Amino acid sequence: MNQIPPVNLARQHQLIREETEAAVLEVLSSGRYIGGAVVSEFERQFASYVSVSECVACNSGTDALYLALRALNIGQGDEVITTSFSFFATAEVITRTGATPVFVDIDPQTFNIDVDRIESVITSKTKAIIPVHLFGQPTDMNAVMAIARSYNLFVIEDCAQATGARWQGKPVGSIGHIGCFSFFPTKNLGACGDGGAITTNDRAIAASIRTLKEHGMSDRYRHDAIGLNSRLDTIQAAILQVKLRYLDRWNQQRTEIAAIYDRLLSLLPGIELPQTLANSKHVWNQYTIRIKDKEEDSQPYRDIVRVKLQQMGIISMVYYPIPLHLQPVYKDLGYQTGQLPTVEQAAREVLSLPMFPDLSFEEQQQVVYSLKDCLN
Repeated sequence: MNQIPPVNLARQHQLIREETEAAVLEVLSSGRYIGGAVVSEFERQFASYVSVSECVACNSGTDALYLALRALNIGQGDEVITTSFSFFATAEVITRTGATPVFVDIDPQTFNIDVDRIESVITSKTKAIIPVHLFGQPTDMNAVMAIARSYNLFVIEDCAQATGARWQGKPVGSIGHIGCFSFFPTKNLGACGDGGAITTNDRAIAASIRTLKEHGMSDRYRHDAIGLNSRLDTIQAAILQVKLRYLDRWNQQRTEIAAIYDRLLSLLPGIELPQTLANSKHVWNQYTIRIKDKEEDSQPYRDIVRVKLQQMGIISMVYYPIPLHLQPVYKDLGYQTGQLPTVEQAAREVLSLPMFPDLSFEEQQQVVYSLKDCLN
């Protein structure tokens, strides 16, 4: 029986190998490895894809979030509201600016921030909201933007897992004041290394980010701010230009794979399938089910199932076993176990099955049959 990984990047590369290698060789032959026309052209193309006027490429999705916060002058004494169910970078960047993350529970169906709970944690120190479009599904951006307008707050969309997703027809990254994207290799639009981008319709914000990502340098050797070195290198930009042409096709394949999973898994007891909001276009960076806990077990039943799956050649993933509000580094914030119960339950139950555009029907059958055997 073949092992099925959570993602197969080598298989994807074989499909676009000639185009990708030609693009890389062209960069190598040019001798221009940092910046230049290739990076500028990718920024233009990605801005067009997201339907915004400005795109600034950078080193990673983490840097994109950090640069966004810095460009909005968020720092010491400020608070930023976000979900507790996300990759650590979402909160880490808030702390790096000197601000304090304020964590909110999640919607049990979408795993995204529970928009009905945001207002209850707004204070005079609140400056921004960071909704995360987790696993490829957009947050309810109508609700988020309405709250932001009422309280004069900035909205930074964390689009790391959702490139190509849409909320009511609008691309994620074009709805809030700033959108932040990751091009980590496993993302829907992935580089062959790290990479990220910031999108906005605000020219002044984009100009500030361009300065900050180049050591705070507004002109050669003139530094107006303490910035950082966060450039997208030219080879990655060239690869991303190639992959961007395929992104909508790959996202459609992910959607079709998710529909097949839904059909094959619908009758299995003890699991809950992912839900999609009617107003959203989900792009399925992950296909994440719930393995319902057994009350008598102190260990999550999900973990037992995951080990059994691995023994059968199915490599699944857990995103994320420790919620952000319970991370050791944030114990001084005073959050207690049980304070955000929906997040904590999800952390015990979620399991992401193999998901990539070239996953075959036969491989999906193998995943489902193996899961059925584990649950039995």
